[in-house]
Amino acid sequence: MSNIVETIKSDLTEAIENDKLVLPTLPEVALQVRDIAESEESAILDLVRVISNDTALSARIIRVCNSPLFRGSRAIENLNMAVSRLGMNYTSNLAMGLAMEQMFQATSDMIDKRLRATWQTSTEVAGVAHVLAQQYTRLKPDQATLAGLVHLIGVLPILRYVEDRDVQISSIMLDNVIEELHPRIGSLILEKWDFPRELLNVPLEYARFDRKIPEADYADLVMIANLQLVAGTDHPWNEIDKSTVSAFGRLGLDPEVDLNEEEDLNAQMEAAMALLK
Repeated sequence: MSNIVETIKSDLTEAIENDKLVLPTLPEVALQVRDIAESEESAILDLVRVISNDTALSARIIRVCNSPLFRGSRAIENLNMAVSRLGMNYTSNLAMGLAMEQMFQATSDMIDKRLRATWQTSTEVAGVAHVLAQQYTRLKPDQATLAGLVHLIGVLPILRYVEDRDVQISSIMLDNVIEELHPRIGSLILEKWDFPRELLNVPLEYARFDRKIPEADYADLVMIANLQLVAGTDHPWNEIDKSTVSAFGRLGLDPEVDLNEEEDLNAQMEAAMALLK
């Protein structure tokens, strides 16, 4: 079985180094949303027109806008009002992120479960990262949300490889392949998608607990969000001495304090996670 692991790693690594790895493409609606967001001549109605073609996406954005995180003095009933309240940048990042969910599906049961679990983790991390950015940094909450949604994007080509070749591999060994290769692949995907430079390092850096940088960045937010979500479980990350994780200091957080015990903050994180599901 270990030979299978080495074969997968070798094939994918060779494809990466020879620029032959087939990377996923952004869904069409995400591409259109980004084009509008990047155009100086675009208006809110242009964004509304594109998003309104996807009924499910439109409904989710309206639901997000009516969530406790954004709720205003009156309920939002249509997409135009929602985009006006959230703003074009926030809406476009949110729409791009949510549109990616369709990529996390497969035909085989085992791979489909893996992809859906990966997406669920991504949405939960995105929700916590959003709140951390809002409460503790000057970083943009919408970028933090997007960072959380894409930090595991490198898992996609690995699972596609396993599915396309019908590779028989244990869950533990597949975890080993994913852990080693997904950060590098994820960064390549974000680069191919022309994502903002400040997000390209997120897949590579979010699990580097010994990283030293001058000020907090989006990888820090995703790192602390991940640690927050596995707190109290038997995840190996809980064996890390959190006092050595400098990201806590950059965010102004006490590594010994459980954020779940902060009632207001915990309520915000719960709300943020729920609105992305």
